[in-house]
Amino acid sequence: MEKEYLIKKWLLDELKPEEMEAFEAMEDASLSRAILENASNFKASNFSKVASYQELEDKLTIPTPVRKLSWKRNLLRIASVLVIGFAVYYGFFYNPLTNIGTMAAEKTTFLLPDNSTVILNASSEISFNKKNWNDNRLLELNGEAFFKVAKGKKFDVKTSEGIVTVLGTEFNVKQRDGYFEVICYEGVVRITAASIQKKLMAGDSFRIDNGIEYNNTTENDSPQWTQNMSTFSSVRYIHVLQELERQYNLTISYEGEKKTQFFTGAFTHNNVENALQSITTPLGLKYQFKGSNNVIVSD
Repeated sequence: MEKEYLIKKWLLDELKPEEMEAFEAMEDASLSRAILENASNFKASNFSKVASYQELEDKLTIPTPVRKLSWKRNLLRIASVLVIGFAVYYGFFYNPLTNIGTMAAEKTTFLLPDNSTVILNASSEISFNKKNWNDNRLLELNGEAFFKVAKGKKFDVKTSEGIVTVLGTEFNVKQRDGYFEVICYEGVVRITAASIQKKLMAGDSFRIDNGIEYNNTTENDSPQWTQNMSTFSSVRYIHVLQELERQYNLTISYEGEKKTQFFTGAFTHNNVENALQSITTPLGLKYQFKGSNNVIVSD
């Protein structure tokens, strides 16, 4: 039996038993069923009435001979259009995450859906579900951010090192390559990191550096980097160099023994020469530029 004849009768649901057997044996049978099932999900326009196959055939006039089309090729084209259409829909309309990031020497401030304020430090990235915020109050942070949480609001900040849970407070979270630090400036925060569960009150700070825990306090009411000054209290010198790289978009090379030494001090974000002097002179180190963005620090 001709394939076109069988498909036409199958569409009209008029196949006899022996014809149904022949149709099922066709290589196009499964593809035809799949296309019809997908097509059933679409609602047709209300402006026209679909005529029967015979009525449509009677009305057709063919002025010139036309090339016979392959049913298989047409069905494959329809399937391809459906796949591409769904891919475009999910790509543009179904991505639930809002991603905000900064480059080196850049900071940004934005509001969360509950009007909490976030200040994102240089070379940092944060993501959250804006459309589903009320049901999924979770942010993922890679880098450093200061949060001013709206009164009575609650959410979690997730990093690769641990999760910080907050309620109507102000706090700073920093996560950089094995360095994890939380400072609470107002209210209360709860930290869950590995097997650690810890609660911080206003003025408390907690740090994990290279697997070692440190507890400290602060007298500041906000992180100084939001005022364009990076401050350090007994922090390994290698982290100080890395922070200066981020704030000035530099590459700093130092292979001396003092990179593991603890450093207490600060540098500003508005003058690179002053910043370099602030972190090298106290340790008796020297620096020199190699090009515009490369700095060599030496003993």
